[in-house]
Amino acid sequence: MSFVNWSAANVSVGLQHQGVLERVLFATLTTLPCCVFLFINGTMLFTLRSKSVFRETSRYIFLCNLLFADTGQMALSQILYIIAASRVTLMYPLCGFLNMLTILVTTVSPLTLVLMSLGRYVAVCYPLRHTAIVSIRNTWVVIAAVWAISSLNVLTRVLLLLEFTFEQLQSLQMKDLCSEIAMLLGSNSAKFNKVFTSFLFISSSVVITSTYISVMVAARSASTEKTSVHKVRKTLLLHLVQLSLSLCLTIYSSLLISLSRVLQRIVFVRIQIFLYISIFIFPRCLSSLIYGIRDQSIRPVLVYYLCC
Repeated sequence: MSFVNWSAANVSVGLQHQGVLERVLFATLTTLPCCVFLFINGTMLFTLRSKSVFRETSRYIFLCNLLFADTGQMALSQILYIIAASRVTLMYPLCGFLNMLTILVTTVSPLTLVLMSLGRYVAVCYPLRHTAIVSIRNTWVVIAAVWAISSLNVLTRVLLLLEFTFEQLQSLQMKDLCSEIAMLLGSNSAKFNKVFTSFLFISSSVVITSTYISVMVAARSASTEKTSVHKVRKTLLLHLVQLSLSLCLTIYSSLLISLSRVLQRIVFVRIQIFLYISIFIFPRCLSSLIYGIRDQSIRPVLVYYLCC
């Protein structure tokens, strides 16, 4: 048994050591904030689609795409958690389908952050060409490209999964709980996961950092409007924070594997649940909170829909 599969099995055994009351408590502690954040994100998405000014402005279109991906990721992660907490083992095809959907939307988020940062960079450094470069048509084209890249990532993972000899299994029923770790069947899948994830977040970090530095340089120009540059700098910093939180997802599995080596199973499961809330659930609502509070156009409309 590979160490990855052993780690997934370790989580499964740890869950079995939990009492019913404890499992219900942890499921409640994760489900309640998840439902609250899903409601906030859903309201934010409805807000962005409610007025033409939001539907016809590039940065709001990017934000809507980011929120859609974050909401989908949060919902799918919670579904997988509830399935695991209920000790339900899935068939390999169903588990693979749920995980591939999660990977699809997880890849979309950092790529959308990159596009949003580039849009802010063009607005400050090339203000006269901003309307032509960041047009509505171009916005939808690059968003389509983001989903195409994410879909290609998923397709590659599916093809690598097909290399695994499922015929040798007695049944397609999984013995371990469904998770991304459990679906890394074979060395090629694990290698591709590491390479693609590393490339994605290194390149995203370089782009967002470069745009931030370029905006800082532009801020020294006498011809640049200082207030606008200051707002863009703060926005790019927030994008870096969001990207850093997304980066935590890439080390999540490795961190769990390391912790499973040194901790008792029941302690490991409790820590895993805490990390799940702080790394998976909370960051997915940051976009709604950040833009809902900071953006003067969105805030009154969002507050209206939240309170009505």
